[in-house]
Amino acid sequence: MDFLMLLISTGLVSGAAYGLIAMGFALVYKSTGVVNFAQGEIVMLTAYIAFSIANGLHLSFVPLVLVTIPISMLIGLVLERIFIRPMLGEPVFAIVMATVGLAVILRSATIMIWGSEPFNFTAGMSTAVIKLGGIPFYPAQLYLMAALGMVVLAIWLFLRFSRYGIAMRAVAANETAALLTGVSVNQVHALAWMLSSGIAAVAGLLFAANFKLAPDIWFQGLKSFPAVILGGMDSVTGAALGGLIIGLIENLSQGYIGEGMREIAGFIVIILVLMIRPYGLFGSRDIERV
Repeated sequence: MDFLMLLISTGLVSGAAYGLIAMGFALVYKSTGVVNFAQGEIVMLTAYIAFSIANGLHLSFVPLVLVTIPISMLIGLVLERIFIRPMLGEPVFAIVMATVGLAVILRSATIMIWGSEPFNFTAGMSTAVIKLGGIPFYPAQLYLMAALGMVVLAIWLFLRFSRYGIAMRAVAANETAALLTGVSVNQVHALAWMLSSGIAAVAGLLFAANFKLAPDIWFQGLKSFPAVILGGMDSVTGAALGGLIIGLIENLSQGYIGEGMREIAGFIVIILVLMIRPYGLFGSRDIERV
């Protein structure tokens, strides 16, 4: 039983990271119809930026988050303006390939600036072990799970009640009709990239604090993709739940089947979901996948 609870707890921690990254994927897709394959690289870049800020200003966790998120949102806006805005009107596949190129650029730039060696990064958090119900947790693990819940709530409230959130939902439902009612689609697209990058900053900072800060953090974007498929490409909150489920599946597979199952379990889920329910648990039936 202790072994099972340990697998579940660690699965929820990694699943929370997947969920945050998957929310960024879903937010951009919901608003623009494009899969941003550079999401993992944005997570990596913002984690390194947070690391530099923490070392330069000696900030504790909360101030570090408050400083990093606006910077990451600005990065998202700049990337959207430079790489995505000029592609509007082009085939969706061309825009998706532009995000693939952007991913390579961000990955290479990060290695050029910070190098390829991993860093220890506590993000200003204590490393003392906390026991909850007899299960040991590091503070960074608890922060990561709490961050997922807070981001899910914030995004739900934003999409449900804010003016821009309603505009974003309108564009997702019918872009042409939204344009006819005076909604600025360009602003919605830019906002989606900004919010997605803000979430990426939280995910990158907390992932690095829990595991390590290294250039291969970008791979977490690829590993989070099964969560997006499971939850639904156009469901932001569904993607968060999908992340938790994928994290649990990976850890339980590793614990009871074998070490190698952790790396492939999520992609097995992708295949099964696409065969049985291709629009995911909470996605719309008529979405177009790329």
